[in-house]
Amino acid sequence: MKKYLLTGCCGFIGSNFIHYMLKKYTDIEIYNIDALTYAGNLANLNDITKDTRYHFIKGDIGNKKLVDKLFNENDFDYVINFAAESHVDRSIKNPEIFVKTNIMGTVNLLNIAKKYWLIDKKFKKGKKFLQISTDEVYGSLGQTGLFNENTPLNPHSPYSASKTSADVLVSAYFDTYKMPVNITRCSNNYGEYQFPEKLIPLCFNNAKNLTNIPVYGDGNQIRDWLYVIDHCKAIDLVLHNAQDGEIYNIGGNNERTNICIVQLIIDYVQKNITPSCNDNLIKHVQDRLGHDKRYGIDASKIKKDLGWFPETTFETGIIKTLNWYKDNQDWCNHITSGDYAKYYKKMYEDKGI
Repeated sequence: MKKYLLTGCCGFIGSNFIHYMLKKYTDIEIYNIDALTYAGNLANLNDITKDTRYHFIKGDIGNKKLVDKLFNENDFDYVINFAAESHVDRSIKNPEIFVKTNIMGTVNLLNIAKKYWLIDKKFKKGKKFLQISTDEVYGSLGQTGLFNENTPLNPHSPYSASKTSADVLVSAYFDTYKMPVNITRCSNNYGEYQFPEKLIPLCFNNAKNLTNIPVYGDGNQIRDWLYVIDHCKAIDLVLHNAQDGEIYNIGGNNERTNICIVQLIIDYVQKNITPSCNDNLIKHVQDRLGHDKRYGIDASKIKKDLGWFPETTFETGIIKTLNWYKDNQDWCNHITSGDYAKYYKKMYEDKGI
């Protein structure tokens, strides 16, 4: 039984990854440590709580005693660090939390993994530390060009700066200690279980409830959208097949403007849930500080090295995603009754909406 220590997997991408891995493999055991902050939701993994291969630990990745205890009790083969504070608006309001989790938490995981994996100046065979990162570490693109793995790191928000710092530290552990590590940098994910402060579920919830939908600036910011299960498949490939030290970009090859995404969701909700929903719900608000204009991913390296490519077109993936939100409105309502609702109520008030 291969043992995995996964972090932050009560969130969006991590919970999808656990579902994917438990379906694909029978000979694995997963330990999920999550602090259950605002975006962590145990309901994302309700259906596997009785699976004896899955273990949940409530805790902070920065807690040295807890993480050391887990390593002492379990000979982990893999560590995959999904845990991160990830919302740009929140990072602008409170950067310190992002430094604590995204940087210090990562260092703690690296140090303890090194402690248990490094024997007589050599790392045990079959070990791997995989850092899940973001294309936001590269900064912003103009109208042309794509981010590749050699693009200089140029973060523009406290969130992306904290993720950049973590990436550089992970690379340093490879360069300094020869620790077996990889880094993946993905474009914007979408799919099931995404926390409703993110663009697609936020627009869906507001549209079905006939609530104003805030759009930053003119809404012409461009993002590359990646279906979350395609991302999970890429992570699995990198973990098991990539050479130590390699970094891989993972993109969906689906660039869309934010305003196009909003209008698509309004159209879906109008046709399938709330007929009176229309574009009048869109409210343009002052643009975010340091808002990157465009992200675009060159994923040719992972295709060449590992044979990965995005299997799900945006046209297919977005309908699957919106159908899931439509069929799981109890999940959406439960999430939006807590911290999320309070946060966005204040944001609307601050923006004069």
